[in-house]
Amino acid sequence: MESLKLGSLEVWPPVVLAPMAGITNTAFRGLCREQGGGLFVCEMITTRALVERNAKTFKMIRFEPDESPRSLQLYGVDPVTVGRAVRMIAEEDLADHVDLNFGCPVPKVTRKGGGSALPYKRNLFRAILREAVGNAGTLPVTVKMRKGIDDDHLTYLDAGRIAVQEGVSAIALHGRTAIQHYGGIADWEAIARLKESVPEIPVLGNGDIWSAADARRMMDETGCDGVVVGRGCLGRPWLFADLAAMCEGVEKTVRPRLGEVAATMDRHATLLAECFESEPHAVADFRKHVGWYLKGFTVGSGLRRRLATSETLDGLREGLAELEAGQAWPEGADLPRGKTNPRDRVQLPAGWLDDPYDLAVPSADAENDTSGG
Repeated sequence: MESLKLGSLEVWPPVVLAPMAGITNTAFRGLCREQGGGLFVCEMITTRALVERNAKTFKMIRFEPDESPRSLQLYGVDPVTVGRAVRMIAEEDLADHVDLNFGCPVPKVTRKGGGSALPYKRNLFRAILREAVGNAGTLPVTVKMRKGIDDDHLTYLDAGRIAVQEGVSAIALHGRTAIQHYGGIADWEAIARLKESVPEIPVLGNGDIWSAADARRMMDETGCDGVVVGRGCLGRPWLFADLAAMCEGVEKTVRPRLGEVAATMDRHATLLAECFESEPHAVADFRKHVGWYLKGFTVGSGLRRRLATSETLDGLREGLAELEAGQAWPEGADLPRGKTNPRDRVQLPAGWLDDPYDLAVPSADAENDTSGG
C-alpha cells in the first residue's frame, strides 16, 4: 500500500476523516488523530462566509498547533467567490489543503443548486474548479462528490474527467446518488469505474466503511488509492487505530469495554468545552454523540436519557460513572450508524435539469442557509 499523494502533500496512511457538519471540529479530529495518522478534514464552511470574514466561520477553521496537514472543506456555487476564498486560504496560510464539496445531499443545499446537484451543470462545475485551482498557489485542491442526482442523472465520470483537466489533485467518490441520501448500499463498482476513467490522479472511495476489513475490501475490489470514512467513526474514534494497522498489514481490532468508552466520552466533552470556550455549549453539543458511543451496550433508558440531557460536565461525569465499566464491546456494534433513509426525490431549483451545460450561477442565497458553516 502506498502513501496518498495530494500535490506536494504525502499522507500516510491513505485514510481520510470525512468532513461532517457539527462533528469534525478540533475536539473530534483530535480524538481520531490520536488513534492513527491520515488526513482529518474540518467541518464544511461556505466560501461566501469565508470571504465575508464571518466570525463563526473563522472559529470553525481553527486547527491545533500540531495538526498537520491542515485540511479544510469549502462549499460554494459561484466560481468567482470560490476563487476568492481559495486565494484567501493560500495567501493567509489558513490551511494546507482545500477540498471542494460537491457531495452534500441535504435539501437545503440541493434545492439551491449546490452540493451533489451542482456537477450536473458541467460548465459551472468546470468554472468552479478552474477558479479554485488557479487561485490555490501550491495548495492541493481535491473534490468530494457523489455518483449523481439519481440513476437517470449520473455525473461522476464526466465530473472526474473535468476534474483531471482542471488540475484537481484527487477525487473522493461516495458511491451513492443524492436521492439515496445515506440509504441502500454504496456502489463500490462506481468507484472502480471512476478509478479506471481517471488513472492520472488518486481516487478515494467513500461509503459503507464500518470496519478496517471493509476498507481493505474496498481497496482490493475497486483499486482506489485510499478511503474516506464518515459515519463509521461516529462514537468510534478508535476505528482509525484499526485503519492504521490495516494499512501497515497488521490485523488489529480495538474493542474497548464500556469503562474505556466512558472515559473517551468524558474526554470528548472536555475537549469540546475547550474548543467552544463554553461548557454549556459543549455539553449540549455532545448530546448527539451519546447514542453513537453507547450503541449496542446494555444501558438503562433512564441513564441514557440523563446522559443525553446533561447540562454540565459534572452532571455528565456523574452519569458516566454509573455505567457498567467492565461490560464488553457488544456484538454488532460495528454495524451502520447515523441516518440511513433514502429520499423520495431530490429538491432542485426550477428547471435545473433542462440544460446540463448551462453556466448560470445559482443565486447568492444558495449559501445563506449554510453561511458560517
